[in-house]
Amino acid sequence: MKETSKKTSTWLALRNPAFRKLWLAMVISGSCIGAHNIAVYWALHSLGASTVLISLMATVSALPSTLFTLPAGAIADMVDRKKILLAVQLWHASVAIALAILWMAHLLNPYLILASAFLFSLGFAFSSPAQSAVFAEMVSSEELASAYTLGGLQMNISGIIGPLLGGLLIPLVGVSFIFGGNGVGFLIMFLVILGWQRLRTQSKLPLENFFESFTTAIRYVRYSPGIKILLARHALFSFFIAIIPSLMPSWASRNCTWKLPTWDISLPARLSAQSSAALSSFRGHAPGFRRNASRPWPIYCCCSTSV
Repeated sequence: MKETSKKTSTWLALRNPAFRKLWLAMVISGSCIGAHNIAVYWALHSLGASTVLISLMATVSALPSTLFTLPAGAIADMVDRKKILLAVQLWHASVAIALAILWMAHLLNPYLILASAFLFSLGFAFSSPAQSAVFAEMVSSEELASAYTLGGLQMNISGIIGPLLGGLLIPLVGVSFIFGGNGVGFLIMFLVILGWQRLRTQSKLPLENFFESFTTAIRYVRYSPGIKILLARHALFSFFIAIIPSLMPSWASRNCTWKLPTWDISLPARLSAQSSAALSSFRGHAPGFRRNASRPWPIYCCCSTSV
């Protein structure tokens, strides 16, 4: 009984030193990203951006996932995933530090902020499939389900801590500090990934080319009825829910009496999601996780695209 409980524990993957370092770095970086998002909306509001431009943030942020996540998954099958993650962390850090410098120089405007949102999302579109696959390289087969659960839990933890820190720190230290702190968070991720040593050498067998990998992913989804049902449900849900994050900041800036729109209105939903993740430790994990992590990326890609 104790052995079964151990294998289904949500926290099992944290016994792995490499994953534990990565997970803690993800919590720190994710919290910085949450604070950055609050700072972005505060900057748009203080620069006098129209409600249309504020609402466009959601559209611009979702566009790279729609356009590039599927090709990024194919690339993650062909290129060293560690190198992809390292390049993306440097890309994100550069964008965040550039925003901090532009704000201090009074050169930032709403259009540059929208462009930065696109660049950030572009990096996430290319890193997400690779990061999902890296989990499988980093942990053992019995730790894999826990690693994916903790990955989702990290997003909710960061989604709670980050906006709260942003709301508290912006009036005290300013927007440029938040932007620069986000850049530091990405550099922490870079150092952790750089220090990760693979336990297994990569295969020397010939790899699929881009189009072979892409069509294999499409074929995998096509002949998996359960996955098609999951994607259909997800797309239906996302169609009706997508309007909320795009209109919430605009509505808050026009109708709320707060001096600064720095608090994350979605906090109750994030608290609910984290509670659900914690309860999963008492129910165990769904069977069927694979050691070959490059194949689940079509599922992730289609889900993120529908969002």
